[in-house]
Amino acid sequence: MNTLKDNEFDVIIVGSGPGGGSVANVLSKRGWKTLILEKGRGEPLKGTATQLISMALIPGKSLHFTQQMLSLIHGITVGGSSVIYYANAFDPPYEMFESYGIDLRPEVAEAKQELPIAPLSDDLIGPAARRIMASARDLGYEWNKLPKIVYQDKCRANCDKCVMGCPYGAKWSSRMYVEDACENGSVLLTGAHVKRVLQENHTASGVEFTHQGTQHQAFAKKIVLAAGGIGTPLILRQSGIHNVGTNFFFDPLIFAIGTVDDLNGGKEFPMAAGYNFYEDGYVMTDLVLPRWLYWLFTAQVFRFDRLPDHSRSVPIMIKARDELGGHLTERGGVRKRLLEIERKRLMSGYEKARKILSNAGARNVYKTWYLAVHPGGTVKINDGVDSNLKTDIDNLFVCDCSVIPEAWGLPPSLTLIALGKRLGKHLSGQSNPVS
Repeated sequence: MNTLKDNEFDVIIVGSGPGGGSVANVLSKRGWKTLILEKGRGEPLKGTATQLISMALIPGKSLHFTQQMLSLIHGITVGGSSVIYYANAFDPPYEMFESYGIDLRPEVAEAKQELPIAPLSDDLIGPAARRIMASARDLGYEWNKLPKIVYQDKCRANCDKCVMGCPYGAKWSSRMYVEDACENGSVLLTGAHVKRVLQENHTASGVEFTHQGTQHQAFAKKIVLAAGGIGTPLILRQSGIHNVGTNFFFDPLIFAIGTVDDLNGGKEFPMAAGYNFYEDGYVMTDLVLPRWLYWLFTAQVFRFDRLPDHSRSVPIMIKARDELGGHLTERGGVRKRLLEIERKRLMSGYEKARKILSNAGARNVYKTWYLAVHPGGTVKINDGVDSNLKTDIDNLFVCDCSVIPEAWGLPPSLTLIALGKRLGKHLSGQSNPVS
């Protein structure tokens, strides 16, 4: 067993997604000696298919399959899933969090001052997104541009690299918070697989992890788990907390894809505009995929006749709010069935999408198989953690999608940034959110 040289830290943060990255960013600015342990790798982003596969499409690690062969994707890399998602900045469900004693409005306001949150400019809206938006509005839907966290002066039109990791520094990801934290003296160790939290008298004192095939220990006054909706509950179980990893949510989705003859696209910023059909339980947006992913999802449903049509495709994503349920196996397998009510939500959205696409002049509309993203609710507030995100073990906190107590069906990045800011302030004594 090895220990890190000079291994006494003020805080160890396990994971570097929006929650963990935000905590590191806050505490490093306050002079805390911070160690960030990230299971994934941190090579510069290239925006390639090969790199995306290594970050998010490795079966059993970042790609999981349910009993119904629904595929669940999450990113394992510096910056977590924020590297592979589309920089959406939906406001948190304020009323939900307030019912648990958490006010995120100050931290969201702070994030909106700090980060470039705004809808895309017109010149960055691609032709498929424009056509879908015009058709949806013509049918009476309030289909509008979505708020994005994007440095738009660095963004490039006719680009399809968002999901593969933006190599131009245009799309915000938690990597930027981690880089800032390292500039402020934080230590980042990649390829570190945390096994368990070390304890003394029911108080967290450090973590045990493997790195390059060797076991290590590191110690700190505070430990923050931010390894995601799947990674965090597995670490907690190994640390003696067993009432986690059950009754969770993920966001199931499908694509409705049609073909128009007068379009030559295939490369544009995805999820540029859309509409939240809240009462119906789903959100719909445009979502143009890179050619190879389009081929993959199209071939998966045996629509080989549509493989040549990528540049003429107009895809709409339908993402449903699912019900809590299921469990994680001891090795992180995902056991959760898509319920009939969730299928109905997706099919209701698909029928609306068909009408929008038909009105846009599309033909040969088909739907893809089920996919899921944003696993969370595995260590819920008021169940696995309290309103300050502290577990039953003293000095051990959680800050990632696992703490979100209820399914709400929208991208969680801004929510996690706000939770991370709030926790960072609490740990540093700047404020005490809950008396």
